[in-house]
Amino acid sequence: MDKIEKIIWTDDGIKSFEDIIQYISNDSTYYASEFAKRIVSSIENLPEFPYMGRIVPEYNNPDLREIIYQNYRILYKIRGDTVYLILVIHGSRQLPEVEGSH
Repeated sequence: MDKIEKIIWTDDGIKSFEDIIQYISNDSTYYASEFAKRIVSSIENLPEFPYMGRIVPEYNNPDLREIIYQNYRILYKIRGDTVYLILVIHGSRQLPEVEGSH
């Protein structure tokens, strides 16, 4: 296993994260800010422990993993020395097809 050198947010990852923050901020900017901090905190150990998330059951690809935070799924892909954050999605929503999922 390569050592993880960096974490990169994909465009879809950023957009999905921002959309959720915006949605939460409609009710409370405080909770939106706290949610954002906790999501970032939940991924900060990925460089040291890239396989800490479970394999996404829908895709069964060992390099496509997820961390669960509250009702949200944070999907990421491990490729070489990089972790790509590809999607933040509410657990009740159906996962879209993501690059490299099969």
